[in-house]
Amino acid sequence: MTIAGVACRSVVPGLLSVLLLLLASPSLHAQGAELDPNFDDRPLVEPLEEPSWFKLSFLDLQDDLDEAIAAGRRGIVIYFGQKYCPYCKALIENNWGRPDIVAYTRQHFDVVGLNVRGNRLVTDFDGRVLSEKEYAAKMGATFTPTLLFIDDRAQIALKLVGYYAPYEFRAALEYVAGGHHRQEPFRDYLARADMGRLREEGELNGDPLFEPPPYSLDRSRFAAQQPLVVVFEQSDCWACDVLHAGPLADATTRALLEGMQVVQLDIWAETPVITPAGKRTTARRWAEKLGLFYTPTLIFYDPHGREVIRVDSVAFANRLRNVVRYVAEGGYLHYPSFQEWRAALMSRLREGRE
Repeated sequence: MTIAGVACRSVVPGLLSVLLLLLASPSLHAQGAELDPNFDDRPLVEPLEEPSWFKLSFLDLQDDLDEAIAAGRRGIVIYFGQKYCPYCKALIENNWGRPDIVAYTRQHFDVVGLNVRGNRLVTDFDGRVLSEKEYAAKMGATFTPTLLFIDDRAQIALKLVGYYAPYEFRAALEYVAGGHHRQEPFRDYLARADMGRLREEGELNGDPLFEPPPYSLDRSRFAAQQPLVVVFEQSDCWACDVLHAGPLADATTRALLEGMQVVQLDIWAETPVITPAGKRTTARRWAEKLGLFYTPTLIFYDPHGREVIRVDSVAFANRLRNVVRYVAEGGYLHYPSFQEWRAALMSRLREGRE
């Protein structure tokens, strides 16, 4: 089968609908699917309300899952959000604002909403009782929104951290609802429709911040003098263009990045790389091992080669500036999570100590 010149013999049925959506609506990617390049990612002024169709839960997650399965659904989605989170608002308005995505979500999943700073008690799948913020930290909800897709075996089928465009979000829903997470990684599921290659090849965005090859990033034997950030991109990537035109052009962010080793890699290229762990590989194989499916993805490493944090979803100026500051100033050495560091920063700002 061929659609608009794209061979679809290996496209799984669920993903075919996503590919059809992309090809039938050329404007979706440029206009409706991505956030406006001028998106304001500062905290909201008015608190955000969760959709009324979210499950009214007593926050016993195993009970929630059992009820979902008994109702014929595939599992539950645990939504970690915040009341003043602009990316949460974008998810709710752009993705769960689409009738087709809402209908598909509700058909296959119950959605349980949690506040990453909340104090309500949650009983997790191990029977432990934790506050919302403790459970969010346990599950690595680094940014909001974070979505955990839990399948009928109480296993994490997929984790999405941050905002994703509607076509990627719909693909994620179908990936879990169709049970494809048991056969292949999400990266491979997307690649089966060649979603990452529907555009012609071109050059990556250049920047004086990026070190030239060869890429010997080994920190396994001797600690480096500075943190490392690896920027995985691909050619003809709208979100990569936005990263360079906006967040990376921010004066504060650039000043902090100048104190780091910054390397750019093409997620599909066979460029030789020695990883921070001292392994010889290529950019493509490394990205595959890291499970990357979104570009741009920025992964930050400490001087010893340990991963500190990654940004693998849409990130505008305010979010990226805070992440870079968190790494550059060693915030990860003093706070157990980015969220706790950020909460302390906001507290200092309110008290006029910053």
